[in-house]
Amino acid sequence: MPLTEQQVRDALRQVHFPGYSRDIVSFGFVKSVAIAGGDVRVAVELTTRDASVAAQIQREAEAALRALPGVGEVSIQLAPTQPPPAGVPTPQRIEGVRRVIAIGSGKGGVGKSTVAVNLACALQQRGLKVGLLDADIYGPSAPKMLGTLAQPTVTADRIDPVEKHGLKLISMALLLDPSQAVIWRGPMIMKVLQQFTHEVNWAPLDVLLVDLPPGTGDAQISLSQLLALDGAVVVTTPQEVAMEVVRRGLTMFEKVNVPVLGLIENMSYYVCPHCGERDEVFGHDGARQLGVPVLFRLPLNTEIRACGDRGEPIVLARPDSETAAAFRKGAETLWRRLE
Repeated sequence: MPLTEQQVRDALRQVHFPGYSRDIVSFGFVKSVAIAGGDVRVAVELTTRDASVAAQIQREAEAALRALPGVGEVSIQLAPTQPPPAGVPTPQRIEGVRRVIAIGSGKGGVGKSTVAVNLACALQQRGLKVGLLDADIYGPSAPKMLGTLAQPTVTADRIDPVEKHGLKLISMALLLDPSQAVIWRGPMIMKVLQQFTHEVNWAPLDVLLVDLPPGTGDAQISLSQLLALDGAVVVTTPQEVAMEVVRRGLTMFEKVNVPVLGLIENMSYYVCPHCGERDEVFGHDGARQLGVPVLFRLPLNTEIRACGDRGEPIVLARPDSETAAAFRKGAETLWRRLE
């Protein structure tokens, strides 16, 4: 069988950046893979100029690739990450916030905001101080799912986030009339995200979840420039069409050097409430083909939708349900990977 790019990338997942538990693939350092016959050429872009670190990564990468069957010559081309162009801001951390995680999706309608809200609640149930930044400026929905439309206050020219169910929350929906549409271009989106990230009294927080809008547009690029992200979680359905779009989302995070911590497969299956038969409505194990670990799978369930519409996340409203247990287990896995 001819050698594939996926085999090369899987082999390189054995190579960890010195001092970290993550591998060079999940960090987004592997920029290209070229295969000619059995010869392999890999371009690796590092975020360090430390020669000893680069040499260690090169040795381990070459060893990992030479262990593959049928490999001929191996070439690892190393280069330091290029500095951003003039005028592009350097991502900054939020003082008093330990970890920042983006919750994204390649396409709309996969339940990303539902996942973000319930995952935030599950993390909070672990005893963590959790915030939720609703970065979907055009279609904010987190406040409704949390059952609040309270308006934020301002202290010393900084915004105080609304608190609900033990979470700190900021969203465009808390600042506008519900019937008002946001009709803004990129620069205005950038300005609002600047305020939501660095002009809000978030601290102290263990983790801030950022609910991104669908796609790979201005909001995602702006966040990666404004905010130092510790990782991203991508929400999808197992449908083949969704997988194609998710691939583009994964590429986007790779290009901005944000490691993808895992996938969450929503609407993975449906269990008939009358006969108990399980039906995989949107296909089977679609997320597995992407080569990214699946944190957990969620059923297509009326209760999840109903609880969100009532402003009572299912993790809180039905803590004994199978879905709530899946969110808690996923939150545990996610936090363990972060730590």
